Amino acid sequence: MRLSGGMRLALVAVLMVAGCGRLIPDTLPPPGARPYPTAPTGPLPGPSVYVAPGTGVIDRPIDGGTLGRLRQATGSAAQCEAELAAARVTFSPTPDRVNSPTCGLTAAGVLGPDLGTVARMTPGDVTMTCALAAAVSVWRRQSVEPAALEILGSEVVAMEHMGVYACRGVRNDSGETARVSAHARAAALDFSGVRLRDGRRITVRGDWRGDDPEARFLRRIRDDACRVFGTTLSPDYNAAHHDHLHLEAESGRLCR
Repeated sequence: MRLSGGMRLALVAVLMVAGCGRLIPDTLPPPGARPYPTAPTGPLPGPSVYVAPGTGVIDRPIDGGTLGRLRQATGSAAQCEAELAAARVTFSPTPDRVNSPTCGLTAAGVLGPDLGTVARMTPGDVTMTCALAAAVSVWRRQSVEPAALEILGSEVVAMEHMGVYACRGVRNDSGETARVSAHARAAALDFSGVRLRDGRRITVRGDWRGDDPEARFLRRIRDDACRVFGTTLSPDYNAAHHDHLHLEAESGRLCR
């Protein structure tokens, strides 16, 4: 049947309305295909960054292999940070910096609260290497806290310390011949004591000597520290350590 000009115009108008203002294409795509491909929206994905998962070293009991496991788990900054994150230990990395020819920070950050346990560092938010933060976290969970419950019958709420970073020599000396301290790299913690939930305060200065529960607690955590840290020095080492345990998360095997 031949359509008049008016009928053809009317048919075109109907088809445009039915197609929501679009002319229907001459050919249709096969079933299941996307008929009108669209450009992707949003930013294009960048290269993926792989972060190694934690190995759980912080939650493993201390034994003869703890130090080796810690060194392996903290071999890179990314792996170390993953270990802390997996254990719910707050750690905020800081930029590397050089403060002098012998002092500065590398792979360091601010150790905040351990959300998987109770005891808090006092003072808190202390800057240290990631490896030291991991070692402190193992020691806190696997030694300090359980030893306090077992020997002292109360929970540790604060782990007191005398600081981490200090640009100095081993014996607070300076000069070209001075042996640089691990404190100059924020790789050593000077632990001074604990505060318990029942209000007692146990200190290395006041409670190291003797055979009472307080002294036995301090010696227990010192002995455990020797299997966690590369270097552990106590009042048994020399008079300079009469009031603290020097805990160093670097290579070395000195325990006294």
